[in-house]
Amino acid sequence: DIVNQRLIPNAIEPRCAIGDYDDSRDYHTLYTSSQNPHVIRLLMCAFVLGLPEHKVRVVAPDVGGGFGSKIFHYAEEALMVWVAKQIKRPVKWTAERTESFLSDGQGRDHKTKAQMGFDSDGKMVALKVETDANLGAYLSTFSTAVPTYLHGTLMQGLYTTPAVHITVNAGVTNTVAVDAYRGAGRPEATYVIERLVETAAAEMGVDPAELRLKNFIPPFDGSDAEPGYQTQVALQYDSGNYEGVLNRLLEMSDYENLKKERETARANGKLMGIGFSTYIEACGIAPSAVVGSLGARAGLFEAANIRVEPTGSVTLFTGSHSHGQGHETTFAQLIADDLGIPLENVEIVHGDTGKVPFGMGTYGSRSLAVGGSAIVKSLEKIKEKGTKIAAHLLEASAEDLDFADGKWTVKGTDKSVAFGDVSLTAYVPHNYPEGLEPGLDETSFYDPANFTYPFGAHMAVVEVDPDTGKVDLKRFISCDDVGNVVNPMIVDGQIHGGVAQGIGQALLEGAVFDESGQLNTASYLDYAMPRADDLPSFELDRTVTPCPHNPLGAKGCGEAGTIGSTPAVVNAVVDALRPMGVTDLEMPLSPQRVWAAMQQAK
Repeated sequence: DIVNQRLIPNAIEPRCAIGDYDDSRDYHTLYTSSQNPHVIRLLMCAFVLGLPEHKVRVVAPDVGGGFGSKIFHYAEEALMVWVAKQIKRPVKWTAERTESFLSDGQGRDHKTKAQMGFDSDGKMVALKVETDANLGAYLSTFSTAVPTYLHGTLMQGLYTTPAVHITVNAGVTNTVAVDAYRGAGRPEATYVIERLVETAAAEMGVDPAELRLKNFIPPFDGSDAEPGYQTQVALQYDSGNYEGVLNRLLEMSDYENLKKERETARANGKLMGIGFSTYIEACGIAPSAVVGSLGARAGLFEAANIRVEPTGSVTLFTGSHSHGQGHETTFAQLIADDLGIPLENVEIVHGDTGKVPFGMGTYGSRSLAVGGSAIVKSLEKIKEKGTKIAAHLLEASAEDLDFADGKWTVKGTDKSVAFGDVSLTAYVPHNYPEGLEPGLDETSFYDPANFTYPFGAHMAVVEVDPDTGKVDLKRFISCDDVGNVVNPMIVDGQIHGGVAQGIGQALLEGAVFDESGQLNTASYLDYAMPRADDLPSFELDRTVTPCPHNPLGAKGCGEAGTIGSTPAVVNAVVDALRPMGVTDLEMPLSPQRVWAAMQQAK
């Protein structure tokens, strides 16, 4: 039996909302800390208040974190809109921290029975999983999609297991509603698989890294020669080199010497453990038609409008939402690099239904793979139209032009025209191609054909205090593959944050309800959060396996650290205690819980 305990998101900014009503226009404005303002407007207008959408504007400015908990349309948002009209004055509400504990959409809460079978050569032959998923008292936006489409379909893992059977039983209880929480189904699936693999390695007396390498899906790049891998649970992986990340992890950790260090430590009476986790996740949740049929109450496309001003500066209006992802940097980099203009000439606008096209916001590590792909489509349209204008100005055919470094050049000559000259011509069309519309402003929508599939390998090295049960995390090493990378520093930051949250689940966090549904962990006095002194300096590296089906080759990085880190830490602690006879522990691995397991083993 494997328990994935309930977690509370704890974004640094509590939820808040301001309702404002303009009586002269019969117009509502809602300012809210949401991850997806267009979805909030749709749900509120169509299903709650019955308002026409053109009479409602939803603004979600820079938001202080969300982790999935700010996807859901909460009652307070609709209430602020309604009350503002009743009293003809703006109304503001901000949650206190305990209110956030009691009402924010929560995560995980799975109880699973799982069996994994091997043949005499150590090859996986079957996996059987039955999960009971607690949905809470109400259906949230991604309620039933999380344990099914985002959990059950990831049970293939990285392995060639030929027979996989999944049963998911989802039920409602008198607890807070469960929605997407960083990883949303993928961490739960990975935890089940990786605890089984590590346990199997110990029972068979083989090295856990060798067991994984023996059972990995062989490398493939998603091309016609190496097509995507069709799993036993509906999904088709896009591309992967799973041996590559694990082999790089073994190099980074100096694994052979690390094993010798563990043996020396044990000989000296220390409880040192090494734990692995290899994971795959599905990002950029897609396509809309499929995920909708399996319980998600939202579309999964994204929109991008690129407006080129007459002087050549650019404004991007994106349906993706920024609440800590760094879109203002990465999206501006995409545009500046592609158009050959200075980064400071690009402005990013998001989070305002009165300005940006209908988009789906940010969750599921989708911003670059989905939102970025919509940007690329609009950039191609901008360049296509710009080429026609440039060809007219240069008195050449469009086919004879090359675009690079912010200018169009006639092939084989030094005749060129700059991007700024073309943009000015688009708005002052005195010398202009006949039949071509003025202006340089393009919009695109992108609905992915498939998920993207980042993957990686994580290792935790721990030492357990035999007197107190306290776990000391000595090292954390990871090698992740998130496809092509636009900004390495931002990717590292996302991995750092995800790993910290995953370690928090393994060692510290857990929501506890009593039998009546009363939350017993409703403040930081009772709900432990990871702090800087709980964590070592993370050792990170990457391999690059591009996604074959989106124009950027990007896969997503926002949740990777959360997915791989939790089982690595638990596996390391169990490894440290295995000589004492401990074979399993339930999260969080608090000192009391670990100490009790050691006493029972004695």
